[in-house]
Amino acid sequence: MTVSPRHPVYSNNRLKLGVFCANTMPALTTVPELFKPNWAECLRIAQMADEAGLEAIVPIARWKGYVDGDFQHASHDVIEPFTYAAAIAQATRRIGVFATTHAPTVHPLIVAKQAATIDAISGGRFGMNVVGGWNRREFDMFGIEMLGHEERYAYLAEWLTLIRRLWSETCEFDVDSRWFSMKGALSRPQPLRGGAVPIMNAGFSETGMRFAARHSNMGLIGLFGENPDQWKAQVAKYKALARDEYGRDVQVWTNAQLVLKDTEAEATDYLRYYSEDRADHTAIDGFISTLARENGVAEDSDQMRFMRRTVALGSGMPVVGSAETVAAKLVSVVEAGVDGVIFSAIDYVDALQRLARDVLPRLAAAGVREGA
Repeated sequence: MTVSPRHPVYSNNRLKLGVFCANTMPALTTVPELFKPNWAECLRIAQMADEAGLEAIVPIARWKGYVDGDFQHASHDVIEPFTYAAAIAQATRRIGVFATTHAPTVHPLIVAKQAATIDAISGGRFGMNVVGGWNRREFDMFGIEMLGHEERYAYLAEWLTLIRRLWSETCEFDVDSRWFSMKGALSRPQPLRGGAVPIMNAGFSETGMRFAARHSNMGLIGLFGENPDQWKAQVAKYKALARDEYGRDVQVWTNAQLVLKDTEAEATDYLRYYSEDRADHTAIDGFISTLARENGVAEDSDQMRFMRRTVALGSGMPVVGSAETVAAKLVSVVEAGVDGVIFSAIDYVDALQRLARDVLPRLAAAGVREGA
């Protein structure tokens, strides 16, 4: 495997693009065409994204879905992200391959070794999305106690610091802290660029945003509202936090649900069909209740009301319309200061075909991405 000269997320494109959530169901809807994870389709999607020149593929980590007592519910079906990333790394040539990990469920030594292995397989294209976990029902399955909100981020900070040490130290080291006791710790081989593996983190709360601004290279945020000026204020606040308080420059990414059709009417009609007419209300209720409770955000807050309105249509901001409309919205996102967008879709294959054929040339013409 040829070593990538630099990680794909540091490309020259003003707008980086990626695929999100393509290891599980991408929306809380009951339409029969909803993507459901099987390996053949996962591989096909990753190779299409790679061929299109996208910068990242980011799976989610989930151990349990949103509907208790329903073993067959599709939200329980999630392909494990590290083995997924390793296989995707071998089958692609240039896209950045991420894995997402729930820090409290796995020891830093294991993650350090897994990550270095995938980095070697990919030729230096590995990245990691780190999360502290938010779904108490998953922790219950592991038989471990979920820490309080503030403690969760303190634990995550030490966990990530230890992994970065394991990626870069040139001698053994000991650790004796509240959460970890390690004697003569080392991990070899190390990633090809040592501790410079890109780290992504999403935080909704003030504590979460501060953690990402201090410890991550890519902060994944939700863009709320429809006004680009609102987005610009959110992004500017995030980047200023990292720069002014921690002396760091970070990329800001967002996730979006892509509904790309031939016409505006077709796109909006399809959006209404799958997110309203066929919404999975039982799963939505479970998701919002857990997310709000475990992130210390009120269910009736503006943030959670916005999430409830949009969660049925998928993960993140809706990007809906014809190729011309989608390209224009993505350009406005760049102008708001966003560095990258990872998208999910009901039908990833159709969305990627349309994106590569109809949208990427428009983005190149607008000067936010290089041409193929």
